[in-house]
Amino acid sequence: MVDTHCHLDACAPPDAELVDRARAAGVGRLATVGTDDEGIERALATARAHDEVVAIVGRHPHETAGFAARDLDRIEAAAADPHARAIGETGLDFYRDHAPREDQQWAFAAQLELAERLGLPVVIHTRAAEENTFALLRERAAQLTVVLHCFSAPDRLDECVEHGWLCSFAGNVTYPRADALRTAARDLPDDLLLVETDSPYLAPQPVRGKPNEPANVVATAAAVADLRETSYEGLERTVEANAARVFGW
Repeated sequence: MVDTHCHLDACAPPDAELVDRARAAGVGRLATVGTDDEGIERALATARAHDEVVAIVGRHPHETAGFAARDLDRIEAAAADPHARAIGETGLDFYRDHAPREDQQWAFAAQLELAERLGLPVVIHTRAAEENTFALLRERAAQLTVVLHCFSAPDRLDECVEHGWLCSFAGNVTYPRADALRTAARDLPDDLLLVETDSPYLAPQPVRGKPNEPANVVATAAAVADLRETSYEGLERTVEANAARVFGW
């Protein structure tokens, strides 16, 4: 199985321990994200140390206050590392508003342009900002491979399919009240499906309330396989093929 998005740098155990536990659980590949300068360096260092890990590099919307050209230059420099396989997570978060919305939108647009220039996929974070996020994607991401991380817009599934945006489902798809999310996970075409942990957040229902980690992606994948009325092994083949296409594995 593949964990297409996790925050190793936010977990308490050492990264090597988390990678080992993921491997023991049957997770063959994982992508870890750096959301600020320090996190990017940690993600790249982890990817350099482990053949099964790649890095996603970018600036989370929470970290975009005062975003300027020099910040974009640092992301571009990080993306030149062969272990960096995507730009992100970038996008908009109007739920927390930790950064001014104008700065978020400028940083988002700039990272979309960077991803297009570098020929890299882009990983998207959106919360309470779907209208603005999807508008910018329609306007600026026509040539990009787009991954909607921790997919949370089931009412926009048709639009995602129309544009060929991949939807990555996290542990919250297993929560009892997530009926709309489960319907989206069931109905999404095979070639647009990914699964992730978003660790240390959104632990799947069997371990809900505990810090999440990459090993737990197998529980989310098993739940999605049941929803799609396929075997775990069949879902694993689908997700691994999609992740290989996106991240160059």
